[in-house]
Amino acid sequence: MINTGKEWEWMNQMRTSNMNKLDKQYQALLQDILDNGVEKQDRTGTGTRSLFGAQIRHNMQEGFPLLTTKKMPFKTITTELLWFLRGDTNIKYLVDNGCNIWNGDAYKRYSAFSSLSGQIKSLSQVEFIEAIKTDDEFAEEWGELGPIYGKQWRDWTVRGDDSYDSSIDQISSLIHDLKTNPDSRRLMVNAWNVGELDQMVLPPCHYGFQVYTRELDNFERTMLYFKRKNIACSISKIPEAAFESENIPKREISLMWNQRSVDTFLGLPFNIASYGLLLEMIAKEVNMVPGELIGNLGDVHLYSNHIEQAKEQIYREPMKLPNILFKDHLNDFDSIIDILRPKDFILDGYQSHPTIKAPLSN
Repeated sequence: MINTGKEWEWMNQMRTSNMNKLDKQYQALLQDILDNGVEKQDRTGTGTRSLFGAQIRHNMQEGFPLLTTKKMPFKTITTELLWFLRGDTNIKYLVDNGCNIWNGDAYKRYSAFSSLSGQIKSLSQVEFIEAIKTDDEFAEEWGELGPIYGKQWRDWTVRGDDSYDSSIDQISSLIHDLKTNPDSRRLMVNAWNVGELDQMVLPPCHYGFQVYTRELDNFERTMLYFKRKNIACSISKIPEAAFESENIPKREISLMWNQRSVDTFLGLPFNIASYGLLLEMIAKEVNMVPGELIGNLGDVHLYSNHIEQAKEQIYREPMKLPNILFKDHLNDFDSIIDILRPKDFILDGYQSHPTIKAPLSN
């Protein structure tokens, strides 16, 4: 092979692929908030240190974006994302699968109603969650969070006349458009449904995402071929038929999400990993290579009771990022988005510093 700029860039990337730039970016953002943030009040009454406007960029070929400077609960992240993709808006699926990050929002709604109406027994949060687990009727009524992410992603309501409303499955539409018109500039999914915000327990923090694809050149496809075959690179020209027989992707896909409100210590690491996983899932669904993951962040803040935890994380040395793998049986399905379960993912090579505990503000 001729040692062109493309080949040199690829070889240099291979040499630096063990470097974890993501944790470094995240630590720099924490430090920026500490150094330059302003004190602001918030709806929870906790108080924050906040700045406006930041961005996270990560090359997915450098590893799966799960922070290593503190231990991250991958199964919880996976369960929540699959819950969104199910179109579900009730916490029962989450609770049954050991994911408790929305419990406080559901309980807050229940507690407010019980204290105002006096028509239902006031349960503690522990009792409330136990009732969600064991009483389907109770869960159906009080586990509901309103038309949040899952509803908007999979069942966006289009108001018609008095006799008919229709809906749009944005995820299915996105997959269809990626397969039929991958250069479109309309490859977007939106959760900010202005007409339904007042029905949600919490308006979307990450309110929309966009994907972008580009064609891979022959060299890039050749490198994928060698990787797929697990053989050493050679100077041989790979025929198109060999690419096709190995189902070598023709395109790279990147994802950019937008977020209005960023709980930087607890929430942002979840968001990064969740959208990284979504990018991996979509890429597998449409047979593309994951490219860049980009987060555009609005009100970027640290809660006042997260300051010391952030300082601790800043001084930890990042470790090598892990890889994400899919179980082999998924290769037998044309579509996987709607059948994936938490156990269908393999997190390979994840090492991290210990968990840093911090309270969640609801």
